[in-house]
Amino acid sequence: MNLSQAKPALRSIALTALLSAASMGVIAQAEKPQYGGTLNIGMVYVTLSPLSWDPADWAWKFGQDTGLMYEQLFAADLNKSIRKGGKHAFVADSWLPSDAIRGELAESWKTMDNPFRVEVKLRKGVMFPEKPGVMKARELVADDVVYSFTRLDKSPKKVPTYFDHVDKVEAKDKHTVLFTFKNYNAEWDYRFGWGYYSSIVPKEVTEAGAGNWKNANGTGPFMLSDYVQGNAVTFSKNNQYWDKEQIAGQPYKMPFVDKIVYRTIKDEASYLTALRTAKLDVLEGIRWSAVEELKKNAPGLKWKRSVDTGGTFVAMRVDTKPFDDIRVRQALNMAVNKQEIVQQYYGGNAVLFGYPMHPDYAGYYETLDQMPVAAQDLFKYNPDKAKALLAEAGLAKGFSFKVQVCSCSPDHMDLLPLVAAYLDKVNVKMEIQPMEYGAFLSAMTTKTNAAGYLMRNGHTNPTTSIRKSFVTKQTWNPSQYSDPEMDKRMAATYLERDESKRQLLIKLMTRDIVEKAPYIWLPTPIGYSAWWPWVKNYDGELRAGSERPGPIHARMWVDQTMKKKMGF
Repeated sequence: MNLSQAKPALRSIALTALLSAASMGVIAQAEKPQYGGTLNIGMVYVTLSPLSWDPADWAWKFGQDTGLMYEQLFAADLNKSIRKGGKHAFVADSWLPSDAIRGELAESWKTMDNPFRVEVKLRKGVMFPEKPGVMKARELVADDVVYSFTRLDKSPKKVPTYFDHVDKVEAKDKHTVLFTFKNYNAEWDYRFGWGYYSSIVPKEVTEAGAGNWKNANGTGPFMLSDYVQGNAVTFSKNNQYWDKEQIAGQPYKMPFVDKIVYRTIKDEASYLTALRTAKLDVLEGIRWSAVEELKKNAPGLKWKRSVDTGGTFVAMRVDTKPFDDIRVRQALNMAVNKQEIVQQYYGGNAVLFGYPMHPDYAGYYETLDQMPVAAQDLFKYNPDKAKALLAEAGLAKGFSFKVQVCSCSPDHMDLLPLVAAYLDKVNVKMEIQPMEYGAFLSAMTTKTNAAGYLMRNGHTNPTTSIRKSFVTKQTWNPSQYSDPEMDKRMAATYLERDESKRQLLIKLMTRDIVEKAPYIWLPTPIGYSAWWPWVKNYDGELRAGSERPGPIHARMWVDQTMKKKMGF
C-alpha cells in the first residue's frame, strides 16, 4: 500500500517508527546531496504577496521575493553558520556581522582613502540567461552595477538620505566598479552591497518593464517562471548558474532542486495545516500559540526558536495632539501591563525589552535594568501614575484616538484589543481600524497614518534601527518623530569608523528615545520556524542579507527517499 494514500493513523504509526529508527542510527544521514524535486516554502511573511518586481519602487520585501533570481554584490557567508560549525544563526532581518560577509557577484573588493573609495572586482563569466522577448543571454558587467545604482538613486521613491554619502559610481573596466564617497558611512556595504535595495537588474529588464514579473531576469540560481497573486511565486532552476556549494568538503553545482515555490497563504489555520500535511516543506514564521499542537500532530518536524527580528509597538504621532506631550506618551506606556502580556498573552514566549535594539546585537544592546530609571518606569504597570500624568497634561477625563492595524497579522489583530482594554482603564479609548497591507503600508509611507499605528518594524541593524524610525522625515518613521539634535547625533554616528565608539553612541541614543516614548513599547515575541527532516543542508537560517533568504533556499536539497518513507 502506498503510504501517501494511507489513513492518517497508519501514516502516524509509520512516521513514529521511522523517527525512532532514525534516532537509533538505523537510517544513515545521506552525505551526498540529491538533485531534483520541488521545495514548497512558506516564508516569514507567508500572508503577504510580493509588493513589487521593480527595485526602483523601493519595496522592503523585494529581496524576500526575488532573492533567488536577482543577486547582489555581497551576501552572508553561510559557511560561518552554526550548522557548519560557525557562530552565526543568520536569522536577523538585515544584520550581517563583519566576519560573515562573502562576495556574491563581487569576487573581491578593497577600500581606499582620500577620498574614501571601494573598488569591487566582479566575477567573470556570470551570465544573465536568455529571456525571450526581453534579452539574449549575456555576461554580467560593471555597467550593470552602475545602471542599477543610478536607477535606484534617481527613483522618486528613494528613502531620504540613503545614498547621500555617495559621490559617484563608475565602471573602471568591464569587471571593475569604483564607488567614490563624499564621506565615510558605517553602512556603506549594507546600503548598496547586501541591503534591501541592492539587487543588480539589467537594463533590458527595466526597458521591457521591470514591474511586470514576466520580464524579470537575473543571474541567480533560479528563474521566475510563474506568479499567481495571493497564491504562489514559482521559480525554476537556472542551469547556467555559476556558484557551487561545499558539502562534506566536496563542491557541488547549484541549485539542487528543480523548483522552489513561495506560497502565499493569508489564513493562519490554512498555512499551519499546509505544514502539518507536508504541503509546505518549510514554514519560517509560526506563532508561539501554534507550536504545541503542531509538535503533537506532526512530531517529525524540526524546529528553531528565536527572538523576533522586529519590534512591536503602537506609534503615537508626536506631531498630533495630545501626543506632542511626552507626559501623555509616557502615561500610555505605564497604563499597559507589559509583563502580563509576556506571561498571559504570549505564554512566556516574548521578551519584555527587545526593541529598538535586538538582544543579539552584542555591544549595542543594553538590558532594561541598564536603562535610565525614567525609561525603566515605562515598562512597569502603573495605572495610577498614568492617570496622574494625564491629569497633569489636562486630560483627566481621558481622550480617544484612532489606531490603524494590518489585518494581515493574526498576532496584531489579537493583541490590539488587549492593549485597548488596558488603556480603557485610564479613560483612553481606541478606535481600531483594520486595513489591508497595501493601504496600511501606504498610510505610513505617505505620512497620512492615524494618530495611533500598531506595527511590527524590523530592527534591520543597530544603526538603521535608530535612523529609519527616529530621524526626521524618514520613510519608516510612523510617529513622525523629529529632533534636530537626534538627527545630528545620528549623522555623527555614521561618520565614526571605530565600532566600539559607534556602539556607545547607539546605546546613548537608544536610552534617550526609549525614555521619550514616541511609541507604546510592547514586548518582542519569540518566533518559531519548522521544517520536515527531508529538507537537507538547512537548520532554520532565515536571511543571508536584508530580508533575503534566496541564497539559503538555493542550497537546500530534498532527501526523496526519506520523504517517501515518511509517507509523503
